[in-house]
Amino acid sequence: MRNRREFIAQLSAGASALVGASAMAADLPMVAETDAQAKALGYVADAAKADKAKFPKFAAGQQCGNCALYQGKAGLASGPCPLFAGKQVAAKGWCSAYAKKA
Repeated sequence: MRNRREFIAQLSAGASALVGASAMAADLPMVAETDAQAKALGYVADAAKADKAKFPKFAAGQQCGNCALYQGKAGLASGPCPLFAGKQVAAKGWCSAYAKKA
C-alpha cells in the first residue's frame, strides 16, 4: 500500500513540475532579430525572409518548429531554443544553425 501512495505522490509532483516548466517557457521574452546572437546566426522570425544569398544552405520548409534544437511544443507559435538562452524563437522562424528533426 505504501509503495502505491509514494508512486502517486511522485507522479503528482512530476506532473506539477512539467506544468510549471511549460508556464515558465511561456513567460520567456522573444528573441529580437537585432540581438547580437540572432544577427550572428541570421535569425529571422519569418523563415520566408531568410537571407538566401548570405545563407545558401537555407531550403524552403526549414523552420524553427521543425528544427532539432527547438524545444517548444508542436502547434505553438513560439518556444525556447538553447541557442538563445532565456528567450523564445518563433516556430516559423529560421537561423543558420537549423538541423532537421530526426
